[in-house]
Amino acid sequence: METVNKNGTDGLVVILGSATAESAKLYGITLTEGDPTWAGVLAGVPLNLPIYHVTEEEIKGEVPTDVYEAEVGISEMVLDVEGIAQALKEVRGETERRTGQAQ
Repeated sequence: METVNKNGTDGLVVILGSATAESAKLYGITLTEGDPTWAGVLAGVPLNLPIYHVTEEEIKGEVPTDVYEAEVGISEMVLDVEGIAQALKEVRGETERRTGQAQ
């Protein structure tokens, strides 16, 4: 929240490293629609930030292969990469429908 207040949301992309599709979706909803539990500082605060997981092709393709393999590669082998990507794709789709802006 501090970063958004200080710098705004233009050009800001969130890259998650969540271990499950469920946690990625919860973080994604929190960063787009606001905290769904209404317990945190983002309760009712829709930031509408674009969110991706580090294993999604859009992000993976931006990281040098040797760095990606050293930092993420082993984790990618045990994560449900497709499930996580699908969960965040759904959140981005909902954000696009709600805001009319492509994520």
